[in-house]
Amino acid sequence: MTVNEPIEKSLSAWQAAGVIDADTAARIRAFESQQASMERLRWPVLVALGLGGLVICAGVLLFVAAHWDELSPGERFTVVVLLTAIFPVLGAFATPRFPALATTLFAVGTVTTGAGIFMTAQIFNLEEHWPNGILLWALAALAGWLLLRDWPQGAMLAILAPAWAATDWSVRTENYEGGSQIMLAGLTCLAIAYFTVDRETRDSGARAALVRIGGLGILPGLAILVAVNSETFQHNNYAALSVSAEAIGWIVALGVPLAVAFYTRGPRAWLNGVAAIWVVLLGLIARHASLEHSVASYLWLAIGAAGLIAWGMLERVKDRVNVGVVAFALTVLGFYFSNVMDRLDRSASLVGLGLLLIAGGWGMERMRRRLVARLASGGL
Repeated sequence: MTVNEPIEKSLSAWQAAGVIDADTAARIRAFESQQASMERLRWPVLVALGLGGLVICAGVLLFVAAHWDELSPGERFTVVVLLTAIFPVLGAFATPRFPALATTLFAVGTVTTGAGIFMTAQIFNLEEHWPNGILLWALAALAGWLLLRDWPQGAMLAILAPAWAATDWSVRTENYEGGSQIMLAGLTCLAIAYFTVDRETRDSGARAALVRIGGLGILPGLAILVAVNSETFQHNNYAALSVSAEAIGWIVALGVPLAVAFYTRGPRAWLNGVAAIWVVLLGLIARHASLEHSVASYLWLAIGAAGLIAWGMLERVKDRVNVGVVAFALTVLGFYFSNVMDRLDRSASLVGLGLLLIAGGWGMERMRRRLVARLASGGL
């Protein structure tokens, strides 16, 4: 019989204080042990449901694509309507009997709704502003979130809403200088806001999904932000955005992530404001220096990685420490490839790379373990 450590500590403290007796503590341990066993048995089912949902989405889309040319416009639209309606209906029937299956079916329904929106536009040859299709898809995810409060709906809304804003802005500013830089800075700040959602005072499946989405998006977002800034401002001859358009762009790009941070973190959102300033300055540094030869860009990235590690230590969040260490290691590796390796001959550069990977990897992992152990012990 096993009970997780926090419950065991609480039981020991309550028993020592005389709040509960030994028999009550034993019954609580037995109950919690049974719950833990049920959770262990449950996770393979959840994995199967998740993979099954992905496979269903892929299969449905492939089936429609394979037979699309054989169908008349009326048959095509009938297929679209059926695909959009059938999965939510099945989810409604499954809700009282198997809630996890219902969640999967509702998520598949939201995915097929997006496919249905774009297929309908193709059937009727709608020549419209195409990001509006993503907007309609995001509204479907919003409706699913408001009705169900399921984390898959929240996760899709968290992806689709900024995807609509980013694509709409890109289309409107594609022939102007600076539009992509504002968009990428906003998406990077939003990824940071997602990743730093407070799960200590209030936790939920939706918040856990936001943290994972943000964690996956931070490093690619920073890399693309630096690369686009360093390349675009050296090679394009686009017209500049108007002052009003640029101001609106920056207000939305920085204001939305800060609003998300304030909603999910409260007063501690000021740290997200510091991170937003760092992101904007990173774009400015990359704008005025080529990535391949800019020591300043790599130095600023290293400072940001160290700041993320310190942020994790301050708020006692292990994930931020881990991502910060990875970001620092990738920054050092990128600097070696772009600024050091090409100055050495082939054999020396390979030897140096090997030493960097071995010694640097060992040192970074040792530092990461020390920091995580310090967090576990409650120290800074």
